[in-house]
Amino acid sequence: MSDEELTAWIASAARAIAAYYGTFPVSRAIVTVHGGGGGGVSSGRTVGVRGTGRIAIAVGNAATPADLKTNWELVHEMVHLAFPSMNDAPWIEEGLATYVEPLVRARAGLAPGADIWRWLVWGLPRGQEALAGSGLDGARSWAATYWGGALFCFDADVAIREKTGGKKSLDDALRAIVREGGNVTVSWPLERTLAVGDRGTGTTVLRDDYAGMRSRPPRDDLPGLFAKLGVKGEGGENGSLTFDDGAPLAGIRKGITTGK
Repeated sequence: MSDEELTAWIASAARAIAAYYGTFPVSRAIVTVHGGGGGGVSSGRTVGVRGTGRIAIAVGNAATPADLKTNWELVHEMVHLAFPSMNDAPWIEEGLATYVEPLVRARAGLAPGADIWRWLVWGLPRGQEALAGSGLDGARSWAATYWGGALFCFDADVAIREKTGGKKSLDDALRAIVREGGNVTVSWPLERTLAVGDRGTGTTVLRDDYAGMRSRPPRDDLPGLFAKLGVKGEGGENGSLTFDDGAPLAGIRKGITTGK
């Protein structure tokens, strides 16, 4: 892998993030690529240190230029740049990156829009099951942290779009947080972060959804909601989906996919 190919990969991810948020979320970021070893792209980690976002990611000797074009890890790590550090709520940091990463990549033309729904259909039921005994505040397992947190974000996105007639979305909440200076270089309480996001949408959806899920298992009817969104079929890497544009919430599905 040449330096030019690695630099182009990083720049492509950064442009996609800037397009989603309307700006790059930090004034300075250092991306360290650890080369060597087996495998492809792996082991990403993001932190904020003295006003600078720092990302470390591994690119093994087996990685190819094609791997970089289909890679999701670096965009996932860059989503972390755009949210305050949380000392006691890892589910929102990881769940948000899990939910937003495919939106960023699809809207930038780095992945098919159907990929969003293949992974949501696969992952959200796992998050719901993992939260069944705890709610968000007790989220500790991988599935509860990543996919339970993603379920919170998905539910909020759909609810904001419904309440505002499609005029606002989770996108607007996250952009408002970045505008207020909420990024990985600062540490905010969760309540402040959700309140800033709610002001960005003119709703109380984030705070209401958290109140409903913090200590109780989510009661989503996910098959029913996917049907209303017009999503049918199996998710996952080898899943096959079809989309019904006549479904009641098909417009919300299209909005989530395209950002329009």
